[in-house]
Amino acid sequence: MPYPIEKRADTTFPIHDLLSERWSPRAFADRAIPPEILGSLLEAARWSPSSRNQQPWRFVIAERHSNVDGFARILGTLMEGNQLWAQRASVLLIAVIKPTLDHTDRANVYARYDLGQAMAHLSIQAMSVGLYIHQMGGFRRERAREALAIPGDFEPVVSAAIGYLAEPSTLPEEIQERELALRTRHPLAELVFSGMWGETHPDYA
Repeated sequence: MPYPIEKRADTTFPIHDLLSERWSPRAFADRAIPPEILGSLLEAARWSPSSRNQQPWRFVIAERHSNVDGFARILGTLMEGNQLWAQRASVLLIAVIKPTLDHTDRANVYARYDLGQAMAHLSIQAMSVGLYIHQMGGFRRERAREALAIPGDFEPVVSAAIGYLAEPSTLPEEIQERELALRTRHPLAELVFSGMWGETHPDYA
């Protein structure tokens, strides 16, 4: 659907459309996601890489149109500011890690990194089928653990809202300005060093 402003990333170098057009909306349409489409997002996450193939991620999901109680439970773990708009998403998700290696109590120091990769795969798969995902740190982890019966040897890390894009006018007025704001990133010159920390790479200065 056309959007009121251009949300495509203003990149220095060309990148894939699925990456340049990915962003995190708050306005979601009142539309259910077919199970096979949602399944494709979860399948993309399942096949993301992980250290030692530990696959430390788990997902608790609830579809608003078919699992009203589950959706309400997850919604209730979000900070109030996020509840304002996330209540209209098609799906809410809590992403969880197993912070220890399988069959041992040793810490898996890459568990969060691997979950990040899984969520990145999920978000790009979402873009490929016309869906958008807004990931959130703004949720109450201990409330999620209790409300969703997450075992003690797992740890809730991030929440996410998934759905089809809607017009910003569907949002409360105080949120619309953030929805319409231009996307920005630090320049490569601040992010990429050449051979040593702080040495600007000549190709990206």
